[in-house]
Amino acid sequence: MNCDALLKGTQVDGVYTADPKIDANATRYDEVGYQELLAKDLRVMDPSAVSLMRDNNIPIVVFSLKEEGSLLKVLHGKGTSTTINNHGA
Repeated sequence: MNCDALLKGTQVDGVYTADPKIDANATRYDEVGYQELLAKDLRVMDPSAVSLMRDNNIPIVVFSLKEEGSLLKVLHGKGTSTTINNHGA
């Protein structure tokens, strides 16, 4: 794969400790490791897709599609998002 990152637009602005639509105490990660994501079964995307990104050392940036201009903000390193990578929090 020849890419710098995988951008994943979702209904929420990143990866949370639990579903924020159900759990008011859910908190958003700024950064989380692939292993923690998989171990805690944080359902962002298919585990095999996460593993593929991990094996190729490609970060995943999760952001909200609902916010106006969110993709442009993410592309400029701004806005609210979670980065999933080998470094973790």
